[in-house]
Amino acid sequence: MRIQVNSVHFTADQKLLDFIQRKLDKLDTYYDRITSGEVYLMLDGNDSNRIKQKIFEVKLYMPGDSIFVREQGRTFEEATDLAIDTLKTQLKRHKDKQRNISVRVIKDSQQLVEVVNEDLEY
Repeated sequence: MRIQVNSVHFTADQKLLDFIQRKLDKLDTYYDRITSGEVYLMLDGNDSNRIKQKIFEVKLYMPGDSIFVREQGRTFEEATDLAIDTLKTQLKRHKDKQRNISVRVIKDSQQLVEVVNEDLEY
């Protein structure tokens, strides 16, 4: 999965970027049709505040849809872990929704075939 990481008003080190990429790559086990993603890393708080909240935003793109999550924590790693947990839940829900749509389309097409076959048998 291709991930673009943007750090706002600071430079993220390679260790953090590798951590984020590794965590997001694991999401392929929950839904393998993710095409790409955008990550934004931001610091929350004014300059006089020594301990700033870290904000992690991610938007994952899939064919015909996208998922967005925003989490914050004391470190970027903590915020990333929280976002990954939320993304897992959303991806499972999205996959179930897609599966239910597919099943409904198949059932509707089978009923249509049965109706056509009944009309042909006269």
